[in-house]
Amino acid sequence: MVLLHISTSSPSAALVVAGGCFRRGILFKNISASFSTSSHKPLRYAVLGAGFAGLSVTWHLLQHSPKENHVCIDIYDDVGIGGGASGVSGGLLHPYSPKVKPLWRSMECWKESLKLLSIAEAAVESNKLNAGSQESGHGSDDFVVRRRGIIRPAVSLKNLDLMKENAQNCLASCRVEFIDKEAAERLVPDLCVPFNLAFYMPEAVNVHPQRYLELHSLLLSLSTALYSACQNLVKDVSVLGLHRKELNLHKKAVTNLLELSGEYDSVIICLGARAAFLPELSERLPLRTCRGVIAQLQLPDDNRESYAEHGPSILSDAWIAIHGPHNVRLGSTWEWKSRNYSQDVAVEEASKALEELLPKASAIYPGIKNWKYITAKAGLRAMPPLTSHGSLPLLACIDEYLIGKQTCKFWLFTGLGSRGLLYHGWLGKLMAQAVVSCSEDVFPPELVAWKSRMK
Repeated sequence: MVLLHISTSSPSAALVVAGGCFRRGILFKNISASFSTSSHKPLRYAVLGAGFAGLSVTWHLLQHSPKENHVCIDIYDDVGIGGGASGVSGGLLHPYSPKVKPLWRSMECWKESLKLLSIAEAAVESNKLNAGSQESGHGSDDFVVRRRGIIRPAVSLKNLDLMKENAQNCLASCRVEFIDKEAAERLVPDLCVPFNLAFYMPEAVNVHPQRYLELHSLLLSLSTALYSACQNLVKDVSVLGLHRKELNLHKKAVTNLLELSGEYDSVIICLGARAAFLPELSERLPLRTCRGVIAQLQLPDDNRESYAEHGPSILSDAWIAIHGPHNVRLGSTWEWKSRNYSQDVAVEEASKALEELLPKASAIYPGIKNWKYITAKAGLRAMPPLTSHGSLPLLACIDEYLIGKQTCKFWLFTGLGSRGLLYHGWLGKLMAQAVVSCSEDVFPPELVAWKSRMK
């Protein structure tokens, strides 16, 4: 039998799925009972944060944890799955810098991210079948991953030769093509290509972060694409007759790391910018925070125009993420040193963001002026320090900074910045392997070099 739990801050409100049947129960009593028959000590992991990093770590812990052990993973996030910066990200996924240079370890990152996206898509389709839905595939506005490519017109002569040189070193699995104005306008009519050159990435994708992470009503009324994939893996393991895996979502905040001490074998902190607000880590991490506002625009009903059905998303000083012929996301602003991690955007903040973003976007795609503002969301990015390899996320065991040099217990995975989608797959896998092996040795040295800066 497999137990899946979804809880709010109240244990008595837990929804327990046992053998495919729904029933109400006390969450913590069921967890205790489920392990009582095991001859092996159960492994208990706490994952703090339910964004890109947290769910990737969860998925890989389920895959890499010892098969002879019962495993329980508790995810803690007071705003739920995708309630932070991950849930409002632009979703433009490619392995290149603004100068079209392959990013650090781009091959591994690109491969693992695409793998997780495919798993999430499969989970959505599986849940539709389980729910008795007759629908298959996705409509133009109903997608998890939109595979139409991304285009970046050259807008300045500065660094143009360097960008061409960088593009020649592109990944075979994510090509960068040089196209002229005529070819670019066939992809996106009326696109402005001032220097008769655009960099086109046909294999790059646009991810819908809410559908990838946020709550769905397809399974248990509390599934998400990647979270559902984790749940499906839990069920598959049980069907194969292997030891029980448990996955629990707690919609509550953890405000003090030491309150979890003794409860878990490992605690993995995947809170993004909010990691810096924990009392044990406050003012100690080499992170900068930056709030970004993203606007949703739609074409008015009386407008006969539409964005090309197969048109790519656009990168420039402001990016345009295409969600369908009549629906786009426009971003993003950069408010440094902000501590506001709420997704909510006040009217004044939204107006200021549009004043900044629309001129940049219309300079490259004039048709955006005809689109109507619908709403805006914001996220607080955790920006890591710049290194010779670029801005790399922070990964490490941090026991020595919390409770002295003891057996690995507390782990940190933060600083994804604006590249969470690219880094979350591979680095989530490395983090899970490190947790299971209780060793930092699986991390490339570039990812733990930041510890010398920790205060």
